Amino acid sequence: MTYNVAILGASGYTGAELVRLISTHPDLKIVGLSGNSKAGMTMAEVFPHLRHLDLPRLTTIEDMSFDGVDMVFCGLPHATSQEVIAKLPDHVRIVDMSADFRLRDTADYEKWYGKAHAAPDLQKTAVYGLTEFYREQIKTARLVAGTGCNAATGQYALRPLISSSVIDLDHIIIDLKAAVSGAGRSLKENLLHAELSEGAHAYAVGGTHRHLGEFDQEFSAIAGRPVQVQFTPHLLPANRGILATVYVHGDADEVHSTLSQAYANETFIITLPKGEHPSIKHIRASNFCHIGVVADRIPGRTIIIAALDNLTKGSSGQALQNANLMLGLNETSGLMVAPVFP
Repeated sequence: MTYNVAILGASGYTGAELVRLISTHPDLKIVGLSGNSKAGMTMAEVFPHLRHLDLPRLTTIEDMSFDGVDMVFCGLPHATSQEVIAKLPDHVRIVDMSADFRLRDTADYEKWYGKAHAAPDLQKTAVYGLTEFYREQIKTARLVAGTGCNAATGQYALRPLISSSVIDLDHIIIDLKAAVSGAGRSLKENLLHAELSEGAHAYAVGGTHRHLGEFDQEFSAIAGRPVQVQFTPHLLPANRGILATVYVHGDADEVHSTLSQAYANETFIITLPKGEHPSIKHIRASNFCHIGVVADRIPGRTIIIAALDNLTKGSSGQALQNANLMLGLNETSGLMVAPVFP
């Protein structure tokens, strides 16, 4: 059986990544693409690397028909998704890649995103989309909220350790490097080549990054008490990829054993042999996440390094993985492409 899908916000990076992945999917067909600022254009005009595909023209959301559409992927900006998704017909299932439904408490959404939630009743039905940890809930959900790419990276490194109580929950530091595509495709002065290249800089320093809302929500729920991590992201002059270096108080052998066991049966999460650590080059353009564990020179301290592609495993690949579960398809369909190297 072939399922018809539509992508809202297809003219952005996550939209293009979804098209790339779905083009190799045996059970999905793209029947609708929206991109309000690019309406009327072909995807070949917007993204020439996709010109070999037979795709519908971009339209506005208002002009798109959802008759016969089974699944909608929403790659719209934060705050826009809430209002659009609330108006979608009841028969479609939805994977949202914005932040609009990630935080279960609407007061937390207002705290981190600076405005009241526009669809609080719909928020109550949303399932958090970190696939490996919410698999059963995702299968039956109508609306799945994709995670933040930074939030996903940190959680893959830490969730099994928090649930197994093998690290000190009051001493967790996440030092994260993120490529520029995570900031989206819109024009921004600080992302110009002359501003960004040949350098790297920290941002949202001191605990202001919005993905901290997800860390607080998820880690505290696992631990059964408040858990707050120190988190500093840095912007890299690279196109795609995230590398998170996580510092914890805990035995390295125990940390490595816990992560290895937790992910032993997961296709996309790979724990490296102890002492090895990953590079964003090793997961580029793939749905894989590599995790390395190294003992620090200070006894009782451990360094965990996690790498994933922010556009794939951190967003569009995760979205497709969740959609596969929602539609009862093979979870890995369209996602087994090998990383691109060099």
